[in-house]
Amino acid sequence: MAKSGKDYFGWGRLVSIILAIIPVTAWILGVVTRISEGKIVAGILRIFLGFWIIWLVDLILMIVNGRIMRLLNV
Repeated sequence: MAKSGKDYFGWGRLVSIILAIIPVTAWILGVVTRISEGKIVAGILRIFLGFWIIWLVDLILMIVNGRIMRLLNV
């Protein structure tokens, strides 16, 4: 799962936006993405705290910037 500067496992922007629109896939892929990057704490926080608020922020940032938000680097 190498990243090529894009989110959701290096998939294209359109695919990532479509996946970010669907709350459940955005939540699951957000958790998996953080854990696969080695950011275990961010992944665990995403599981418990990041469903609606972080989903909405991720969706907006994915459409505007083409990247999901990274608050924690741990």
